[in-house]
Amino acid sequence: MRQQLSDTATEMFLQRGFDAVRVAEVAAACGVSEKTVFNYFPTKESLILDRLEATMGSLRTALADPGAAPVEAVLRLLDGELTAMTSMLANADDPAEAASAMRRFGALIRATPSLRAHQSDMMDQFIAVAAAVLAERAGLSPDDPEPQITATALLGLWRIQFLSLAKHLDGQLPAGLLQRAVTADVQRAARLIGAGLDSLRPAPMRRANS
Repeated sequence: MRQQLSDTATEMFLQRGFDAVRVAEVAAACGVSEKTVFNYFPTKESLILDRLEATMGSLRTALADPGAAPVEAVLRLLDGELTAMTSMLANADDPAEAASAMRRFGALIRATPSLRAHQSDMMDQFIAVAAAVLAERAGLSPDDPEPQITATALLGLWRIQFLSLAKHLDGQLPAGLLQRAVTADVQRAARLIGAGLDSLRPAPMRRANS
């Protein structure tokens, strides 16, 4: 039911615009009550951005792995998300139409203030989660500047992937080449920040009288 609600809402939003569709209409299209929709999704925005919550759980688990550097952990997550998307494109009956739908999805988010605000709020929550995990790994407080800037930079890689998809997803590039092009952009950004982030270490102990 959760998947049906999200898929139906997304299709309706893409056809008519986010603000033009009421939650009650999504509920009616799925044969359920409006209350049922809100049992699965706390807000209208989460109907279309429903995967962010799952990503948050994956991010927490990945960064908690002491055997993986923070950048490596995030790159694995991003690669998994990108692989799932390009596989869907490759297996679509009409890859060009599937690519067009993905472009419309991105355009819808960019054009809708409430969706951008929801996405921004979720990113703030991601940063808080990442900072807490990284601080524990390094023996620091989540409010210390090192885990805060590390978390902020890491979450910036999601934006790089989003922007790269918007740039390369033209319906002409085969799924495999699309994945390589987007991955290359993300890795360029990761290399730029990697040296600093991987050097995150516990802060030196301060003397009691200093």
